[in-house]
Amino acid sequence: MPKITFMGAGSTVFARNVLGDCMCTPALRDSVIALYDIDAERLEDSYIIISAINNNINEGRATIEKYCGVENRKDALRGADFVVNAIQVGLYDPCTIIDFEVPKKYGLRQTIADTLGIGGIMRGLRTIPVLQDFANDMEEVCPDAWFLNYTNPMAILTGYMQRYTNIKTIGLCHSVQSCSKDLLTSLGMEDKLEGRKELIAGINHMGWLLEIQDKDGNDLYPEIRRRAVAKNDSEIHHDMIRFEYIRNFGYYCTESSEHNSEYNCFYIKSKYPELIERYNIPLDEYPRRCINQIKGWKEEKERILADGKITHERSGEYASYIMEAIVTGNPYKIGGNVINAGLIDNLPADACVEVPCLIDGRGCNPCHVGKLPIQLAAMNMTNINAQLLTINAAVTKKREDIYMAAMLEPHTAAELSIDDIKAMVDELIEAHGEYMKDYK
Repeated sequence: MPKITFMGAGSTVFARNVLGDCMCTPALRDSVIALYDIDAERLEDSYIIISAINNNINEGRATIEKYCGVENRKDALRGADFVVNAIQVGLYDPCTIIDFEVPKKYGLRQTIADTLGIGGIMRGLRTIPVLQDFANDMEEVCPDAWFLNYTNPMAILTGYMQRYTNIKTIGLCHSVQSCSKDLLTSLGMEDKLEGRKELIAGINHMGWLLEIQDKDGNDLYPEIRRRAVAKNDSEIHHDMIRFEYIRNFGYYCTESSEHNSEYNCFYIKSKYPELIERYNIPLDEYPRRCINQIKGWKEEKERILADGKITHERSGEYASYIMEAIVTGNPYKIGGNVINAGLIDNLPADACVEVPCLIDGRGCNPCHVGKLPIQLAAMNMTNINAQLLTINAAVTKKREDIYMAAMLEPHTAAELSIDDIKAMVDELIEAHGEYMKDYK
């Protein structure tokens, strides 16, 4: 029977979805599931809820274990076949608050700050040392395990694991699965959903819908482009940035507009505050979500624990499908984050890219995509530059290398002078305290 270790099991809602999926999968129903977290209270909540799912939908067939604290981490990992990573180093309070509030003092506003921007850079730098500790333990107690990373910043963390550790790593996101469905639905083209064919490739949160055809092989992009421009010209809606990508660059991308509004130099500009309203950009969106999620989880926890009844249906998350394909040998296609190494011809070899991957009994088999349209590769490169420099800073531990990552991050560079960027980085390092103690 497989062993599945979930790192960051205090992320109860996400753990419930991924592990509930596993219990809905015949090849995984008898798994040993090891829950690991450093927060005893949140771990206990997850243990109770995952156990309830096991009893309610899985006839108690899985074995649920819990491990708390760094001193028990190796035991949680020992003998694992799959390790799912969903940690958040520093949590909302204090670290996410710091990532938003310090840049505001310098006039730098953000929406999500978990993937790129100065917030994504700082999150990556404080997370990589923890992932290195995971990798060290895994090389000792489960060297053949697959590491399924869901933690952001995806390209930075996954790219580090794939380049600087010996752990087999796949980066996973939610946005590829829903990309074309959300687009067609928002444009009133639901009749084209069934049997559609598509190709998506690029980088995480900026993967490009390169091709989309209906079931008969007809190209849907001409009509998509017409409707997207018309919609942006006639109404305010939640996806305006991605529709502007269609207008200006010709293609739609995988992740939401609130994310993509901060991945470039175009839309969040202190000199042009009217752009925020014009493009319906939700500044400080992630802190609001965190507050609402914390409140919502407390209410949901009380409902679940009151009667112990909880059900689950298998979701579209990739994790259980990957595990099933590796265990059974039955192939399954995903959009995965892997080291480029020539998969996309006009992006750097050591970039972490998001491309179609075939999963089977041999593991992860990425597919060669070829060249992206030059404007899309150029957009990706503005993000890859900062990603690679952040990984380098995590390796060197040099403050000067963090400066360079921030200086070449497109939104930060568009808003701040070099002197202000350096001062902001210094203040962030100081504010994060122990989480950034190794960066000199």
